[in-house]
Amino acid sequence: MTPRFSVHPSACVDEGAEVGEGTRIWHFSHVMPGARIGRDCILGQNVFVASGVRIGDGCKVQNNVSLYQGVILEEQVFVGPSVVFTNIRTPRAHIPRNDARFFASTLVRRRASLGANSTLVCGVSVGVCAMVGAGAVVTCDVAAYSLVMGVPARACGWVCDCGEGLDAAPGLTLCAACGARYLLDEVGAVLTPMARDCV
Repeated sequence: MTPRFSVHPSACVDEGAEVGEGTRIWHFSHVMPGARIGRDCILGQNVFVASGVRIGDGCKVQNNVSLYQGVILEEQVFVGPSVVFTNIRTPRAHIPRNDARFFASTLVRRRASLGANSTLVCGVSVGVCAMVGAGAVVTCDVAAYSLVMGVPARACGWVCDCGEGLDAAPGLTLCAACGARYLLDEVGAVLTPMARDCV
């Protein structure tokens, strides 16, 4: 019988983990019991997925990423190499913090992208189709379709569902790459897609 998903011989998927059809798990990765990974995902080399983590369909997690308990990735999220997730706000080596009541959840909404070496402080959410620049440190929530960069991360523009940058002028905005339409409010603070999907 053909397996529903593929696991490299050096990787470990513990009994009790749920892995969706078509998912590929590469070298030296470890998926703990109670983790749930959707369909058609790619987990690169040296990825750790803790118990209780939820990964939606079509996600791509690049090399050297640890997803700790409390992390939730919705569908089609891109996680760049060496992205850092945390799950405890006040860690101490000399005081045990392994009780779930100490964990703060981190939510990454569908089709968001996290650039290489970015860090997400636990308790934040990243909005639909948002893009976090490489090396950014996310300490507060990221709005849908926004581009954030820097330390700490700050909003510096808007991005289309296809990933291209958008004109920041209030009013109707068209994506030059795919033609999707968005409406940016008068103060330039809320971007609303006029068409459901552009890719």
